[in-house]
Amino acid sequence: MGQQEKVSTSLAGAVSEGISASLAAVDAELDRRYPGDPGTRQPVHTVYVPGNVFDAGTIRSWGDQALAALDEHAPDAASFAAVLGLSDDLAEDVYGRVRAKLEREPVEDLRVDFEDGYAGQDEDQDAARAARLISEAYANGTAAPYMGIRMKCMESAVRDRGIRTTDVFLTGLLENGGLPEGLVLTLPKVTYPEQVSAFVRLLEAFEKAHGLDAGRLGFEIQIETSQSILATDGTAAVARMIGAAEGRATGLHYGTFDYSACLGVSAAYQASDHPAADHAKAIMQVAAAGTGVRVSDGSTNVLPVGSTEHVHEAWRLHYGLTRRALARAYYQGWDMHPGHIPTRYAAVFAFYREGFEAAAKRLSAYANHAGGDVMDEPATAKALSSYLLRGIDCGALDTAEVDALTGMTRAALDRFAAPRRGDLTASAE
Repeated sequence: MGQQEKVSTSLAGAVSEGISASLAAVDAELDRRYPGDPGTRQPVHTVYVPGNVFDAGTIRSWGDQALAALDEHAPDAASFAAVLGLSDDLAEDVYGRVRAKLEREPVEDLRVDFEDGYAGQDEDQDAARAARLISEAYANGTAAPYMGIRMKCMESAVRDRGIRTTDVFLTGLLENGGLPEGLVLTLPKVTYPEQVSAFVRLLEAFEKAHGLDAGRLGFEIQIETSQSILATDGTAAVARMIGAAEGRATGLHYGTFDYSACLGVSAAYQASDHPAADHAKAIMQVAAAGTGVRVSDGSTNVLPVGSTEHVHEAWRLHYGLTRRALARAYYQGWDMHPGHIPTRYAAVFAFYREGFEAAAKRLSAYANHAGGDVMDEPATAKALSSYLLRGIDCGALDTAEVDALTGMTRAALDRFAAPRRGDLTASAE
């Protein structure tokens, strides 16, 4: 060991203490507003089913319809790969994983819809039935990992109905066994942060009425209007909405068609890759970064039905839009038809399979200080581990193969993916 250097300072300890004291409020604000990602699983998609149509067999029916579409229009890996342009080395693996996913877990997140998609005659009865069926599904193991409802919005014309449906549904869940861990509520057509605050008051009242822990009920905010992106004073309204949720916001969901129509985009050009959509989602993404609120892309209304030629065209469109969203870090989207979910999973699985080995090796090299041809930083290690964890959660990657290439347990990956503030280092187990 070489000669020890003399270390000298010029400032008294009181200087550092004074600076820390002056920033105490900022430190607390950072911790409150930017807690980081919750580290829980994020579904790759959300499926909407009208409240008057939803029944006990809905999830299995979507899986069976998706499998039937594959059987009819892409009965083997080669034909599916030809439609989507999958490489030869991915074709068999992706096709096999898609079929297995459709048999095992066809839907990751399901929302029983009491807003735009609802056409029932007795909303009270349909909301109570949805609560009972969802409770039964969680009890018997047939539920999607995440399930819940989209109620009507907080605008005056439908506000009372939305409040009542939320009450009926949540009360029904409590009467049928309690609130499931995968419960998700979606508040649509939000235009002002005050509407978010009002929904918070509703959930607070429900929690108090039933002796639930404060903050037990969270919700997603659906971004479907120009006012939710840009407020009248020119600021980002969506950022204020996250604050108005008081820690209850779990997601921001982009509504492709309502938002496009709000801006005057003609019907033929309303799509999730329109420049207006990119602008809105970029603002949502920046507003949500670090807050623990996740961003979801919207959907395509081009349905894969009819002739094989049309189904293939719709599949290519949906696959391309999904891959585009994943590259932009929108890891969730909406699927409007059972025929969409084969290409949802194909796109997701290909995305993680293609980058798996490189990501695993980079993370292993970083964790073991082995170096390499890329100089990664702690923030990149966080992104790499998050990538691998998302792949495991959806079924694109197997835990064993990730362990083999990284030399890390799931707990070690979790530490890299969700480090403490100011400490983006972690050690492998």
